[in-house]
Amino acid sequence: MKLVESLSFRLALTYAGLFMASVATLAGLYFWLGIYRPLQVVRGEIRAESQRLSSLYADVGSQGIIPILEKRAGAATATMAYHALLRPDGSAVVTNLPSWPRARSEGWLRIDADVSMEGEENDYEALVLDRPLSDGGRLLIGRDIEDLEELEEALTDTAIWVLPTLLILIVGGGYIMSRAIGRRIEAIDAAARRVIDGDLSERVPVRGTGDDFDRLSMTLNLMLTRIEALIEAVRRVSDSVAHELRTPLMRLQAELVELGRDPPGWSQERVGQLLQEAERLSRIFDAILRISRIEAGSHAARAERVDLSAVLTDAAELYQPAAEEKAIDLTENVPNAIFVQGDADMLFQAISNLLDNAVKFTPPGGRVTLEAGKRSGSVWFAVSDTGPGVPDDLRQKVTERFFRAPSAAGVPGFGLGLSLVNAIAVAHHAEMSLFAACPGLSVKWRFPHDC
Repeated sequence: MKLVESLSFRLALTYAGLFMASVATLAGLYFWLGIYRPLQVVRGEIRAESQRLSSLYADVGSQGIIPILEKRAGAATATMAYHALLRPDGSAVVTNLPSWPRARSEGWLRIDADVSMEGEENDYEALVLDRPLSDGGRLLIGRDIEDLEELEEALTDTAIWVLPTLLILIVGGGYIMSRAIGRRIEAIDAAARRVIDGDLSERVPVRGTGDDFDRLSMTLNLMLTRIEALIEAVRRVSDSVAHELRTPLMRLQAELVELGRDPPGWSQERVGQLLQEAERLSRIFDAILRISRIEAGSHAARAERVDLSAVLTDAAELYQPAAEEKAIDLTENVPNAIFVQGDADMLFQAISNLLDNAVKFTPPGGRVTLEAGKRSGSVWFAVSDTGPGVPDDLRQKVTERFFRAPSAAGVPGFGLGLSLVNAIAVAHHAEMSLFAACPGLSVKWRFPHDC
C-alpha cells in the first residue's frame, strides 16, 4: 500500500494540519492578549506623556521641565520611566537613557537600557517615542517593556523550534499509525482475496487485543464460517437432490422407453405407477421450492397477531384420526389465549409437519403430546413422541434437506419436513430445539415474546 494512498496517513496529515492551525490560533490569541494589547496600553501612556511634556517644555523651557523629568523617572510605578532631553546639536540636557539614535526617528524606538549594579547587569528595554521640540531639540519619552520583550522572544522561540518539532512528530506518528493500520487492512485484504480464489477455510487473523480491527476480524470470520456452512449445505443439497431424483427419473425413463416400444401392452396399473412417480417428483420439487423461498425471504411471514392456541388445536384435531388409526394417544395441553406475531398459514404448516412426523415415527400404542405455554414474556410450544428418537450426534443434521436418520428407514418421506419447519421458525425469529424425550423426540419452539 502506497503511503500517499493510505487513508490513515491522509487522516494523520489532516489531523496534523488541524492541530497546527489550532496551535497557531492559540499562539496568536496569546500574543494578542499577553503582548500586543499591553504594548498598545504602554504606547498610549507614552504618547500622552510625550504630548503633555512637550507642551510643558514650550511653556517653562528646559530648566523648568528637568525636575519634572527627574521626578517622573524616580516615581514608584509598575514600569520604569525613561527620558532624554536633547539640545538642537544632539547633546543631552538631562537623561537616564544609556544611548539613543543620533538622527531623529519618526516611529517608535526600542532602546537597550541595561543597568550595571554591583557587578551584575540588569536587563531593561525601553519603548521610546522621539518627539521634536519647538527650538529644534528632541524629547525622548519611554517606558520599560522588558517583561513584554521576554514574552515575545519566548513565543518566537516556541514558534521557531516547537512547532516544526511538533509537525515532525505528528507526521512521524501518522506514518507509524498508517503502517500499523495498513498491516491490519492488508491482512484482511489478503484473507479476502484467498477466499475469492476459492479457499473458504481462510480466516482473518485475530490478535486478541480486543480493538476495532479484532472485532471486525471476528465478525468477518463469523461471516466466512456462515458462508462456508451455507455453501457446504448447498453442496450437500445438490448431492442429495441428484441422489433422490436419479432413481425415479431413471424409472420414468425406462417406463417411457418401454411405452414407446409397446403402447398397447400397457395396463392402467402401470400408467398409474408412472403417474405416482411423477407426482412424487413434483412433491419433492414443491417442498424444495417452499423451503428455498422461505429461506430467501421471497415468501416472508406476514406480521399479524395470530392466536397460536387456535392454530395448535386445529392441527391436533387434523391429526387425531391418523393417531387413533395407529392407537396412538395424541394429547393436547394448550392453554387458551396465547398470541404471537406471525403468519397463521405458515405456522399451521410447521405444526402439521411436526405432528405428521410424530405420528409416523411413533409405534402403535405410543403417545404424542402437544403442549404450549408462556414463560418470562416468551411463548413456547413443543411436540413430543415416544418413537425411536434421534441420536445426539445427528440432531444438528436432521434439519438439513434430504437427511434421514437411520431410524427413519422404511418410513415414507423425503427428509424435507424438518427442513421446512426450521425455515419457518427462522422466518418467525423463533428458536427451534430438539431434545430427547426418553423415549422419543421432543421438538420445541420458543418465540422471543408474546403478542
